[in-house]
Amino acid sequence: MIVVEDNSEKRIGADVLLVGGGHAHVAVLADWARRGLPRGASGSVRAVLLTPEPVLRYSGMVPGWLAGQHAADDGLVDLAALAKRAGAVWIADRCAAFDPDARTMTTADGREIGFGIASFDTGGVGRGETLLGADPRLVDVRPIAAFVERLAPMRAAGRGPKRAVIAGGGAGGVELAFGLRNLAGADPRPQVTLVAGAGGLLPGFAEGVRQRAASALARQGIAVIAEDAQVSGGALMAGGQSLEPADLVIAATGSAAPGWVRASGIATDAGGFLSVDAHHRSVSHPHIYAAGDVAARSDRPLAHAGVHAVFAGPVIAANLRKALAGESPRAAYRPRRHNLYLMNTGDGSAILSYGPFSAEGRWVLALKHRIDKAWIAKYAAIAGGA
Repeated sequence: MIVVEDNSEKRIGADVLLVGGGHAHVAVLADWARRGLPRGASGSVRAVLLTPEPVLRYSGMVPGWLAGQHAADDGLVDLAALAKRAGAVWIADRCAAFDPDARTMTTADGREIGFGIASFDTGGVGRGETLLGADPRLVDVRPIAAFVERLAPMRAAGRGPKRAVIAGGGAGGVELAFGLRNLAGADPRPQVTLVAGAGGLLPGFAEGVRQRAASALARQGIAVIAEDAQVSGGALMAGGQSLEPADLVIAATGSAAPGWVRASGIATDAGGFLSVDAHHRSVSHPHIYAAGDVAARSDRPLAHAGVHAVFAGPVIAANLRKALAGESPRAAYRPRRHNLYLMNTGDGSAILSYGPFSAEGRWVLALKHRIDKAWIAKYAAIAGGA
């Protein structure tokens, strides 16, 4: 294992470099912890995890945390402990640039990491200010750790905004609208407006799911506007309608690609996301792998959703073992026709979506809690041996 004293050496070497501590890389670290580090063609392998935070916050539990259903630490995976258990060195920094041909990475504080094989799971970057415009009230959902940090004092005090606007009509925006409307300890509860965008509420979901969500939003007094939000002249607007006054504006508008991806010269899609094949391997540089919001599949459209990163993790783990042994990757991620989505409505219930099928009730929320907590507990048990 490579040793980095005080995490401050200016030139570091790694046989395999994990960049980012997202859902996919949690599965890679767990694989290494269970089975040992992969063996290279010449023997032992040096592994490094580069990510700025010692923990991964599971975004699926954040709306429940807002509504008082979870404690602040319930949705955390201990990345530092997992890395130690896996035999990898954790470096508390982030990628600023990389050269896929020279196989070098430059970190935000100017260190250089040389690597043989690298895998990226950094997530994307928020685009709220790009889409809505600059505003001091604006809080982007991405990165999720910074989002929670911004809202934590409000949640702890039980004093939310009088009036909040959520921009984004996808599942994330809908859940956050419910969570904020049911903010733990808040009296009175915040007035919430969901600006779903021109695509409307939950685009891509079955009509039954959309109807259930619309009914739940109306029942809880959450206004829905099917227009795009924009800051104009210092005021928040949607379709010519003023949304003022607003104390808090949350951008749940999806992610953009980090600028260093396209700047590196590696193959990207039109949006600048790192382009990968079914093996989650770069289509231009076979020693680079990627998953999650930083990546885009070249062979099929794949939404930037946590469920896909979770399933891609074991695929990358298997392919990194093959690659380090000098063999071609075999594992491929073939998404299911339908994926299960469980949307917390913040009031003790939840909405289930599975393809054309939908359901709603307290039992759905119980199922969501069970699945979420089991996912966290699985990695806590592995990290516990550190």
